[in-house]
Amino acid sequence: MTEQPVPPGHLRAAAQVDLAAIRDNVALLRDRSGDAELMAVVKADGYGHGMVRSARAAVAGGATWLGTAVLEEALALRAAGFDQRILSWLAAPGEAYASGITADVDLSVSSVEALREVAAAAATVGGRPIARIHLKVDTGLGRNGASRADWPELVEAARKAEIDGVIRVVGLWSHFAYADAPGHPTIAAQIREFHEAVAVAERAGIEPEVRHLANSAATLTLPESHFDLVRPGIAVYGVSPGPDVGRPADLGLRPAMTLWARLALVKRLPAGHGVSYGHRYVTSRPTTLGLIPLGYADGIPRNATNLAPMLAAGRIRPIAGAVCMDQVCVDLGDDAAAAGDEVVLFGPGDRGEPTAQDWAEALDTIAYEIVTRIGARVPRVYSGDGR
Repeated sequence: MTEQPVPPGHLRAAAQVDLAAIRDNVALLRDRSGDAELMAVVKADGYGHGMVRSARAAVAGGATWLGTAVLEEALALRAAGFDQRILSWLAAPGEAYASGITADVDLSVSSVEALREVAAAAATVGGRPIARIHLKVDTGLGRNGASRADWPELVEAARKAEIDGVIRVVGLWSHFAYADAPGHPTIAAQIREFHEAVAVAERAGIEPEVRHLANSAATLTLPESHFDLVRPGIAVYGVSPGPDVGRPADLGLRPAMTLWARLALVKRLPAGHGVSYGHRYVTSRPTTLGLIPLGYADGIPRNATNLAPMLAAGRIRPIAGAVCMDQVCVDLGDDAAAAGDEVVLFGPGDRGEPTAQDWAEALDTIAYEIVTRIGARVPRVYSGDGR
């Protein structure tokens, strides 16, 4: 990903990232967390916002932990100088656990087989540092985590490894399936299952530092799920975890990313003229067409064809015609426009532009996907960090 310290005038397009918004979002989430510590999840390159810069802003807002999916992300944070606790939770057999243990990264374990790999890796590291692990239980999401039937065996094996001195269980955790649907019956069921799983571990002699279950939605709406640590992800970046939870402004959040571009070309077309591949858009009258240098290689979904809104020439207008690899078009009607004019695809909404949630609703997806998929070819331009 290309980083730019200031927005140079020659950029065709950029994702403007407001680091002050990330800092303030984390501060708000921290206030909503009660006595629990806060882990800012910065996986997937900070949900497309830039992992290292986003992590710095999150720490400035009060995050004491950082969360990553894969180990490479955690190691990159260590290489960037972060000394906060970092949890990495997604691994496959043969993972380079020794590098994570050496870098003082907390590791998640969901099976006895993974536990054995971590213990074996810890034994190979010079000085025999004790690996810090978080045992994950599947309380109903049906994804990662030990099943209810397998949980006692995993707990027993982890406790034995603790006694042998190669690992230390510092965390017990799980993840919600429906926290973005307040009142859904699975929410209470998962909290109950988590309590029971914690009790099984504690009866076996495990004394975790942190128990954690709450994601963004639960951090905002379920104080009974906060336990010792909360793990907000999308809310760190000012995006609501779902329309049923509330729009960002209702939650006190500010979206951090604004995706903008400059019109590469403006030209007149006659009525009845097809636009882009397959002529999926045909002009209904003589009109002005604008060309925007962003396409599906940059993260604009191809199914945004004729649907996704943008602010162009002072009005909200949908993409006109098929989304191409590198470009999309917009019908500007008879409004004044020139090559070089700015178009805002989505942002906080301050200037009347669409938001990532507006894009998500237009495309029948979630706002997570909209911001995270913005590609590496789009420079990130940072503001709000005191520069």
